[in-house]
Amino acid sequence: MASLSVRRIDDDVYRRLKILAAEHGVSMEEEVRQILARAVAAPERLGDLALTLFGAGHGVEFELPVREPHEPMKLD
Repeated sequence: MASLSVRRIDDDVYRRLKILAAEHGVSMEEEVRQILARAVAAPERLGDLALTLFGAGHGVEFELPVREPHEPMKLD
C-alpha cells in the first residue's frame, strides 16, 4: 500500500481535520484517508453526476416529450 506525506498544511486546516477526526472517532490519518477516497471516488450513479452538472440551477432547462401509453407486446 502506498504512503503519502503532505507538507505545509495550513494551521486552520490541520485544526479542522483534528476536530473532524475526533467527531468521527478516528485518527487524523484515517480521516484524511476517508476524505481522499471520497474525493476521487466515481459517483454512485451516472444520473447523479448528470444532475450535478446539468440539473436545475445550471442553466439547462428542458421538458421531456409526452409519450402516449401503449399496449404491451404479445409474445404468443
